[in-house]
Amino acid sequence: MLNLPTELLRSFVKAVELGSFTRAGDAVGRTQSAISLQMRRLEEMLDTPLFERGTHRVRLTEEGATLADYARRVLALNDEAVASLRRPRVAGCLRLGAPHEYMASLLPTILGKFAQSHPGVTLEVTCDLSKNLLERQAKGEFDLVIALHDDGQRGGGVLVHTEPLVWISGIDHARHDQQPLSLVLAPPPCIYRNRVLHTLGRLNRSWRVSYTSSSYSGILAAVRAGLGVTLLAASTVPEGVRRLGEREGFPEMGVLDVCVHRNRENASEAANCLADYVAGSFV
Repeated sequence: MLNLPTELLRSFVKAVELGSFTRAGDAVGRTQSAISLQMRRLEEMLDTPLFERGTHRVRLTEEGATLADYARRVLALNDEAVASLRRPRVAGCLRLGAPHEYMASLLPTILGKFAQSHPGVTLEVTCDLSKNLLERQAKGEFDLVIALHDDGQRGGGVLVHTEPLVWISGIDHARHDQQPLSLVLAPPPCIYRNRVLHTLGRLNRSWRVSYTSSSYSGILAAVRAGLGVTLLAASTVPEGVRRLGEREGFPEMGVLDVCVHRNRENASEAANCLADYVAGSFV
């Protein structure tokens, strides 16, 4: 029976999720050429093409898409087994900083599973804007920070995910059709705010900030109430809102990088374990 090495599957899934071998290499600590060799080896082992050749962005064949589903399940079981068996050796208090929107969407599930596997670890979680969190980490306030970055500007963090950005509006309102465009934004130095205002300025589109809130729940409440539109990472968009695209006159807004930051020189075993767990959970 053929055994597929988990390191090949992890590189494969990262290439699929991040859209390129170069970005996958950054995420797993390998060069682009090393990732290419790994993917070639995987195709040779399975005797089937996994990628469509000649495209700028990674595109899967039908066989590749099938493998991606299995690979995610294999890696999830592998990481769960490793975390469970390492449980007695990992303990301590971890100070984690994360953006509001991730603590309201993805991270509760991730941290809940981590806590079950590592009952000796106590988590202290603080939510703030990414730039504020990184400044506070530099002052020693956090052991680990999950932060958003503009493409290619990771500030020493480890890339774990790439997020497409999505415009959203209230379902029962047409505020997105009005001029000037009403915006619901977080205060500076919010990375979404910077992207929105820079893009609208480049397009010479009139706008006004109708509502400002530093909390994810406050922004969503304002959008749902029809106070304006906003921009969010795709994975944090909840139900009960309307996504806007080019058909409604809203431009593509690119992507943001999700990175994990830790003090590699002084990081505890618990911090390293959580960093690896978070990175694996975003696969």
